Amino acid sequence: MKYFQSAAQCFKTALAKITLASSALFLVSAANAAEPLPTQTYLPLTLAQTAATAALKKCTADGHRISVAVADRAGVVIVLLRGNSAGVHTVDSSSRKAYTAASMGRSTLELANFIKDKPELHGLRDMNEKILLLGGGLPIKMGDDLVGGIGVGGTPSADLDDACAQAGLDAILEKDK
Repeated sequence: MKYFQSAAQCFKTALAKITLASSALFLVSAANAAEPLPTQTYLPLTLAQTAATAALKKCTADGHRISVAVADRAGVVIVLLRGNSAGVHTVDSSSRKAYTAASMGRSTLELANFIKDKPELHGLRDMNEKILLLGGGLPIKMGDDLVGGIGVGGTPSADLDDACAQAGLDAILEKDK
């Protein structure tokens, strides 16, 4: 008889623990249900392709052999185009410029000029191996949201790289209107 009382008592204890756990889970679920799911603006692949194609077209028309990279907000390259006869180094430079613009949210030329006369900020160049502070990288914003970066490498100057990157941005800004 004692055995059955112990088993019954164990069952009641276990049932009470399950009920308590279920109640806690319900309360947590109810609290989470009241909180809206986060939303995040992102750069669609089709727009990234449009930007890269427009930048490449602009530079090619101007007689430059370049590569262009478009990265998402985390700096991960989602589109990379290497133009005909573009130097192999342009793949790396365009990717690093896109990463820098996306991760820092600023133009790479602006960042290069910003640290030029400030020795205390030269360490920005060495934050990691992907940072490249040369002109040709521009952040991509949709409204107020930073969604990525575009980088161009291979023209003879930072201003020309920037102009091609800007052509890529202009192409997707027109679609956004």
